[in-house]
Amino acid sequence: MSGEKIPVQLCKGVNGLDKVVLREPKGFSAEVYLYGGQVTSWKNNFGEEMLFVSNKAIFKPPKAVHGGISICFPRFGSRGSLEQQGFARNRFWSIDTDPPPPIRKSSSSKAYVDLIFKPSVEDAKVWPHSFEFLLKVALGPTGELLLTSRVRHLNPNEKPFSFTFAYQTYLSVSDISEIRIEGLEARNYLDNLRNKELFTEQQNAITFESEIDKIYLSTPNKIAVIDHKRRRTFVIQKDGLPDAVVWNPWDKKAKAMVDFGNDEYQRMLCVDAANEVAPIKLKPGEEWRGKMELSVVHSSYNSGQLVPQKVSTGR
Repeated sequence: MSGEKIPVQLCKGVNGLDKVVLREPKGFSAEVYLYGGQVTSWKNNFGEEMLFVSNKAIFKPPKAVHGGISICFPRFGSRGSLEQQGFARNRFWSIDTDPPPPIRKSSSSKAYVDLIFKPSVEDAKVWPHSFEFLLKVALGPTGELLLTSRVRHLNPNEKPFSFTFAYQTYLSVSDISEIRIEGLEARNYLDNLRNKELFTEQQNAITFESEIDKIYLSTPNKIAVIDHKRRRTFVIQKDGLPDAVVWNPWDKKAKAMVDFGNDEYQRMLCVDAANEVAPIKLKPGEEWRGKMELSVVHSSYNSGQLVPQKVSTGR
């Protein structure tokens, strides 16, 4: 058919950077830049953007792109001496032409790309370990976005190494004051705004009135981000990633960032599937896997509550 959508297309993006466009027959799409292995767009079948990328984002190395889904590796957060959020997000990745078999058989979707990142000589100077990072980004038949990461320790003669990791995920929302998160109630968290002091979440659902930067510990594999105004819910499903980081800079910090608009904090929320608190340790020959799936469901309410069945099914 002449009107059939090409499921995978390599083309040029902002400033001539290479990107891969994924398309599903029903109209869902995603874009992945080889710079940073970064997802910068995820649209539903109506062409509505689900991810936030700042209008001031700098698509020019060595600056990381502000928004979308960043691959934070081998460091996430303030632990250690490496640059904050690691160096994988501002390195060039390659398309993996010979990827390993998938972890498990997924859908029959043809809209996916396999990327690979291996450290350069310069990377080895700041993090002297032999590894490869495999990333698969796929669109499911109903528009769900799936990211699967695999980190391998390659040197049999080297000692074990440790790292932290996150999918730093910028969601596009209607109005931050209309957003709430369900699934993190009664969870312990470290508050980055209070010197990582430990607290227990007291809200039945997290809402937003000021800056937030919290690391929730031992979180469930499924979290719901409810947008009341748009009557839709992001469902975040994760595996191998016990932590969840919730972040919004609010007005003062937004104004201090050169690659972020003064008022853009109102239209975004970061909910990161992460492994930050307890570093992952790999022995020679071992492999770590971490997976995240994003989907969107129509929000149905009963006394202001999301119908539980819709979150549990993710449909």
